[in-house]
Amino acid sequence: MDISEIGGLQKAAILLIALGPERSATIFKHLKEEEIEELTLEIANTRSITPQIKEDVLTEFYGICLAQQYIAEGGIGYARELLEKALGEDKAMSVISKLTASLQVKPFEFVRKTDASQLLNFIQDEHPQTIALILSYLAPAQAALIISALPPDRQPEVAKRIAIMDRTSPDVIKEVEKVLESKLASLVNQDYTIIGGVDAVVDILNTSDRGTEKHIMETLEIEAPELADEIRKKMFVFEDILLLDDRAIQRVLRDVENSDLSLALKGANEQVQEAIFRNLSSRLGAMIKEDMEFMGPVRMKDVEEAQQKIVNVIRKLEDSAEIVISRGGGDEIVV
Repeated sequence: MDISEIGGLQKAAILLIALGPERSATIFKHLKEEEIEELTLEIANTRSITPQIKEDVLTEFYGICLAQQYIAEGGIGYARELLEKALGEDKAMSVISKLTASLQVKPFEFVRKTDASQLLNFIQDEHPQTIALILSYLAPAQAALIISALPPDRQPEVAKRIAIMDRTSPDVIKEVEKVLESKLASLVNQDYTIIGGVDAVVDILNTSDRGTEKHIMETLEIEAPELADEIRKKMFVFEDILLLDDRAIQRVLRDVENSDLSLALKGANEQVQEAIFRNLSSRLGAMIKEDMEFMGPVRMKDVEEAQQKIVNVIRKLEDSAEIVISRGGGDEIVV
């Protein structure tokens, strides 16, 4: 069988088999349930793989990773040039042809290279929907700086529009880019582009300073409570406990039930488990490990509920200023 005859799902299954169970398990954590089910079924149905096919899949995957990295660093031309040096002209062109959509310059590319303060002056008088559209395409750190600098009465409105944004017509994107003197409008994908959404506003708020985040969330809780609840659930996930220092983790653990902790750690990665056990007494740590061992298999839903309880404790302690979560936006800390 030639690699050109293999479909994307089968290639993904072969790749996971080649990477081994530990690395594959890490990848699974970032996939949706239906994707995991499809891949698991495909892996189960994959009986034998020749060394050549495995090597070809790994080489193609490596090329795609390189291409995406080079695009992020310097655009299409830069990616093509470096790929040719790394893989040779033929393989480079093969990778490029497979990533045609990905290799198109994203809308507002010129905006991402603009200083945040200059961009703020450029867009602050635009309609909130226009600002939301632009911020949806920016890196969270850049968007956080801009939304923090907007007038307080406009921040929640822009955040809300980002969160409820789903699909935007290429024509609308082109029109906004034209107003912003974009040179890249001709490269916009003709398919409807998925942007914004709750995850986008969560990334922005997680990178914003605590004051901006709190103001936006308090306003959204009044104007759009269901949306605010959905955003808040994603604002700080259990794995983000690694953002806390040891003293903060110890403070959190004082308010956590041992039964919840055992269940939450059952589905936690090694780094999180290590951070937790490092801040428990040897006696309590041994007891938690024993509980985890004897509880046997557990439902993921129960694990997530236990983890959410701990997240709620963390948020409560942060609100009362008993702990500080390290944020990219730079919290104001009074000593």
